[in-house]
Amino acid sequence: MLRRPLLLNPGPVSLTPRVRNALLRDDMCHREPDFSELMLSLKTELGGIYGAADAGFDPLLLTGSGTSAVEAMVASLAPKDGKTLVLSNGVYGERIARMLSVRGRPFTEVRADWLRPIDLGAVETALQANPAVSHVIAVHNETTTGRLNDIRGLADLCRRYGKWLLLDAVSSFGAEAIEFTEPSLLAVASTGNKCLHGIVGIAFVLVRKDCFVSQPSQADALYLDLASYQNDQRTGFSPFTQATHACFALDEALAELREQGGWSARRDRYRQLSRRLRRALADLGVALVLDESDYSSMISSFSIPSGWDYEGLHDALRDAGFIIYAGQGGLYQSMFRICTMGNIGDDDMERLIATLSAMFTERSA
Repeated sequence: MLRRPLLLNPGPVSLTPRVRNALLRDDMCHREPDFSELMLSLKTELGGIYGAADAGFDPLLLTGSGTSAVEAMVASLAPKDGKTLVLSNGVYGERIARMLSVRGRPFTEVRADWLRPIDLGAVETALQANPAVSHVIAVHNETTTGRLNDIRGLADLCRRYGKWLLLDAVSSFGAEAIEFTEPSLLAVASTGNKCLHGIVGIAFVLVRKDCFVSQPSQADALYLDLASYQNDQRTGFSPFTQATHACFALDEALAELREQGGWSARRDRYRQLSRRLRRALADLGVALVLDESDYSSMISSFSIPSGWDYEGLHDALRDAGFIIYAGQGGLYQSMFRICTMGNIGDDDMERLIATLSAMFTERSA
C-alpha cells in the first residue's frame, strides 16, 4: 500500500485517522442549532487549553488561515489614534508591519536580523522614544528560522510601560507556554491547523472578555471585525459562514489533544522528536542554523550540506515520502526546515533519519 506523504512543514500537518474521519460527518448548515452547539463547545475547549485563559479571554472563531486571525487582531485592536510597536525578526513579524502599512495605521518597527533574537534593549528604547505607542505586537514562534521569541521578557516591558501586548501565536498555541495571567496580554491569534492538528480553514483570536467595552473596535473591514464575532458568537452563531467541516476536524483534534495530556504533553512529544532529529543530523555533519536552545519545540532549521541545493534535497525527500520546507527570502539557498508537528510516529522518524543518512552518506562518498 502506498504511504501518504508525511508533512514536515510547519502546517498544515499530517492528520490522524480520527481527525480525517471527522470530515465524513454529515453535512451541517451553519445556521442550525446543532452547529451553534458545536461552536460553543469549540470555544469552551479552546479557552480551556491553557486553563487561565478561560476566565479572562473569549475565543473568537473565523473561517480563514492563521494569517486571517492575525490580520483580524491587527485590524480590530491596533489603534488609529496612537501607535503600534511591531517587533520583527522574520517573515511573519514583517508581514504584520505590512498589515498595518496597508491600513494606514501608525506604527513603528523594531526589526532584527532573521537569525537574531528580538532585542529587548532596543524595544525599551523604542518605548521610551515613542510615548504614543499603546500596543506592542510580536510573533511567538517565528517559523522563518524556528526561533521561540522571549515573550515573557517582552511582557515584562509591556507591563512596566503600561502597553498592551498582542501575540501572534499561530505556530505555538497548543504546544508552547503562553501566560494568559499576564496583565499586559490583550489578544492571542492562532489557527486550528498547526499545533492543534486540525485542518486549514478555522482560525481564532482569544481576546480579553471586556476588550471592546474598554476600547471600541478599530476595524476598517467588515469580515475581520472581531467585535461582531464576539457579539454573535455568544449564542454560537457567527456573522459569516463558517467552514463547517473544518470545525468537525478541530472538534476531534481538540478531543485528541485533551486525551493526550494537553499542550505541555504535546510540547514534550515535539521536543522528543526534534531532539532525536537534531542529534541524528549532527552525527551526519549537518549543522543547525541557530543554537539549539533558541528553537521552539517543533521546528528545526538546518544548513544545506555541501554538494546539495534545496531543490535537490526537497525532491529526493519527496520521492521518499517526506515534505520539508525551504528557507525563506535570502535564506532559500542556505537553509532547510523540518517540523515535527502533526501525526508523526516513532517509525516515521526512524524512516526519515534512515533516508537522510542514506542520502548524505551516498553524496559524500
